[in-house]
Amino acid sequence: MDLPFELFVALRYLLAKRKQAFISVISLISTLGVMVGVIALVVALALMTGLQQEVRDRILGSTAHIFVWKQGGYQDYVAEARKLRELPHVIGAAPAIIDRALLQSQRGVAFITIKGIDPALEASVTDIERSITSGSLQALANREDGSLPGILIGADLSKELGAFEGDVVQVLTTSGTLSPMGVLPRLRPLRVVGVFSLGLYEFDSSYGFVTLDHARRLFDKAGVDLVQLKVDDIWAAPRISASIPDTLGPAYLSQDWADTNRSLFSALWLEKMAISITIGLIVMVAALNIVASLILLVMEKNRDIAILKTMGANARSVMMIFMLQGLVIGIIGTAAGASLGYGIAYVLDRYRLISIPMDVYQVSYVPFIVEPSNFVLVIVASIVICFLATLYPSRQAARLHPAQALRNE
Repeated sequence: MDLPFELFVALRYLLAKRKQAFISVISLISTLGVMVGVIALVVALALMTGLQQEVRDRILGSTAHIFVWKQGGYQDYVAEARKLRELPHVIGAAPAIIDRALLQSQRGVAFITIKGIDPALEASVTDIERSITSGSLQALANREDGSLPGILIGADLSKELGAFEGDVVQVLTTSGTLSPMGVLPRLRPLRVVGVFSLGLYEFDSSYGFVTLDHARRLFDKAGVDLVQLKVDDIWAAPRISASIPDTLGPAYLSQDWADTNRSLFSALWLEKMAISITIGLIVMVAALNIVASLILLVMEKNRDIAILKTMGANARSVMMIFMLQGLVIGIIGTAAGASLGYGIAYVLDRYRLISIPMDVYQVSYVPFIVEPSNFVLVIVASIVICFLATLYPSRQAARLHPAQALRNE
């Protein structure tokens, strides 16, 4: 296969031997520098993307996409849920009561969030039914006469309290029995009818689910606090949420999942940008190596450049020789780095090799997800940086005057 003249000369210079072996070593180091920089950038972006997506998926599996409140409260929550379910893009609606309580077992005490739900509707907005590891969601509603009300608790909370399916626990709320001394809180027995694991430490360690009717009695409430909605497109949730007051009236207030977790995802995005910029400097350092190697090559090849020009090579061809040499370094380094980076990220994610404390990061291991857009962006940016690094040495070579170069030899 016949190579273009400029590419042929560039490859000969890259594979220099004998006296020019030093130039080849510098070119190899430049290629390795680009490769290491691209590996680090691909893996770092995969880490932050994986962490963002994993946390987001677990949050959306644990909570609804949109929360809707109504001034004055919901009296007929069944009718309200049905009305909200008929809104465009809404595929699930379920009422809820949320409040704080103290849960006590024979082995410990913990402050928890109790969520009153309708077992028949809750599965349409969250993944609670699929996350149950023992017992069942329907066991909350299937209460026999004279039996204790049921509660579902998280796996981490179950371990902390030493309470498992079938055990009896006591719950203490701010509402209680009226006495001459005022309202006295009292312990109320509940039976653990199931244990769930949503994969999010915040829920698995501090949440309990009871029926709506029992939540109303526990917290002395006449109606439900809010209605949860699930939509067919999570990215459209902010727009759908904003349209609810306009559609149903100003008495309705709504908030979407992105707004609820804004601070968390802002922090994750900022970390992703900071890591990308910091590690991207490695590619910049590798590009400086390319500049240095090409400058040295131009100084070494003054005589060759002069002979090429006297034989008819124009300034553009000379410039192309050194630009192609830098681009070959950049393309080889980028291709090798991108391939190795993708492979490393795949292995780390496939075998979950990096474990982290779940109570700090919400997940038990570091997920690595290579997003195609990020992957392509890293490749293109690396090659562009390497190309820009060739401009100055190439222009210097193109400006070299043959007579002056030969006179200095």
